[in-house]
Amino acid sequence: MRKWTHLAPHEAILLLIGMHKVTQRDEQRQTLTGLDGLPVLTYVQGTRGSHPCADLAEVVGPDPVPAILADMSGWAVSGSVELGEQLIQRGARFMRHAHRMDRDLIADPPRPEWSTISLPDGLRLAPCDRQAVDLFPAWRAAFSPEHTDRYHGSDQHALDTSLTPLLAGEILGPVMLCSVLAVDEADHVIAGVVVTDRDGLPWIATVFRQPDSRYAGLGSVLLRRMLAGAASRGLAEIALAVSDANPARGLYEKLGFQLTRTSLTVLVP
Repeated sequence: MRKWTHLAPHEAILLLIGMHKVTQRDEQRQTLTGLDGLPVLTYVQGTRGSHPCADLAEVVGPDPVPAILADMSGWAVSGSVELGEQLIQRGARFMRHAHRMDRDLIADPPRPEWSTISLPDGLRLAPCDRQAVDLFPAWRAAFSPEHTDRYHGSDQHALDTSLTPLLAGEILGPVMLCSVLAVDEADHVIAGVVVTDRDGLPWIATVFRQPDSRYAGLGSVLLRRMLAGAASRGLAEIALAVSDANPARGLYEKLGFQLTRTSLTVLVP
């Protein structure tokens, strides 16, 4: 078994300059070494569903694939498209092709009118302070069986392993006050934008709405209201991840988000 070590904080910063914002998680990066004892991969350890995950994986030595296959069987590895394709050629299973997008709320502040943009008739804004079961019907319906981000397990499993831990702050950090829901006259959740504190970086964890023609464009409205609220609370930036096949990427671009990173996540055999 190869040795697993921690990368010193200053070394992590040097590796990450120009790639993404350095967070507390970056200072906890771990290193995988090859048979010769030299580093071949650095990553942040986390989880993806029921799998341990090597997140933000960065190649730092020659040919990390043999070491990954030997020591990370059953892990999800999220890194460059090139690394993911190399692992797929060696039997890894595709999980997600995604883009990270960031928005500067200071250099490019939200338009003033975004803070007062109206919701469709019969709907009102509400804080995201409800139980997961209250959000679940709209959240589940938003991702059809054909949607690239559909959770393909049972409803109960999706609630228990995805939405509930997300709202409890167990996946991407605690829910932030700039998160927002849209509820109808019966106080049922129709749509929402959930923002979490991902180690100091405001992160849009999920955007959803009931797939009813009456609510077309509601996601865009909530995103604008959320961005205005985030800026008014003094947040300097906000980020998200969007799957490559998700057409919502076009909306994020219109709202000022810029592509900063592309990753491929695979499951190591």
